[in-house]
Amino acid sequence: MIMTKSHHLRGALFSLAAFGIYATHDVIVKFLGGHYSSFQVIFFSCLMSFPLVTFLLMGDKTDGNLIPKHPWWTAVRSISAVVNGGAGFYAFSQLPLAQCYAIFFAMPLLITLLAIPILGEKVGLRRGIAVGVGLIGVIIVLRPGSADLALGHAAALLAALSGSLTSVLVRKIGQDERSVVLMLYPMVLTFLVMGLTLPFVYVPMEARDLGLTAVLAMFGMCGGLLIIRAYRAAPAIIVAPMQYSQIVWAAIYGYLFFNETVDSYTLVGTAVIIASGMYIVLREGTPSVSENTPVLQSRTRMESGTFPRISLLLGRSKKQGKAGGKRPQKRGSPLAKGEGSV
Repeated sequence: MIMTKSHHLRGALFSLAAFGIYATHDVIVKFLGGHYSSFQVIFFSCLMSFPLVTFLLMGDKTDGNLIPKHPWWTAVRSISAVVNGGAGFYAFSQLPLAQCYAIFFAMPLLITLLAIPILGEKVGLRRGIAVGVGLIGVIIVLRPGSADLALGHAAALLAALSGSLTSVLVRKIGQDERSVVLMLYPMVLTFLVMGLTLPFVYVPMEARDLGLTAVLAMFGMCGGLLIIRAYRAAPAIIVAPMQYSQIVWAAIYGYLFFNETVDSYTLVGTAVIIASGMYIVLREGTPSVSENTPVLQSRTRMESGTFPRISLLLGRSKKQGKAGGKRPQKRGSPLAKGEGSV
């Protein structure tokens, strides 16, 4: 399919809508995190996600089993996804929304660095400088020495690092593993780990709050499906930068619901991080610059373990599309004659 400006606009709008839903999802995470442990919130949101994910996976017609071809890498990726979800949810409960996003926006920088030893990515001088500048932006946001660093800051940094590792590992083994394997293992491990912590942190939940965990699952699915529509309509270089729109939602939601304001350090640091991330995305989109395009191929934000990665769902649909395209056409059919299009 030839992509036109209208396709690009449609992809941008779909992604903006998706990240608006994700930001609303994070508001609920922050609200619930003020009353319950992050482990408990993740457990119930993961539980509510299973029926939705099951319907998605029922359409997987690829042959194979659930035994990973790369068990060690799959185990590392699953553990990283669990850490990512737990640290991210905790960070939202402790820090202002805008500060969380500012730190999470460092993921493209960390993905670029991790791709060097794991994927053998060759990072040139320009991207290297962009990574260094972006990390300075992170330091500006954290402003060590002039502000007290709390456990929430460490959790946000851990979430960004583990989320980046998860993205790079998907890029490393994604071509060999079935999408269903890469989807289910982190979700099941998240459910089990959070379930084991539940006896120590459980607080009885009101019906309203339990319902909100179901809303988290629904928002995760809706946001994911919109991102899929966005990537089908426009290239990654158009869709990926739209994630930075979340900082606008963070400022609005933080002010309306949590009486938060964005300080000058966070604004300046976020601007530096976004500029660096945008440059990396644009450089990866340039032919011959990047062999693996790890940032563009991540195609999602941090993974919480409560809903599959968007890149995996996209990869599954592409494989099924190719498999479907290999079926012979009957003589006289429009497709066999070249009279139709898909």
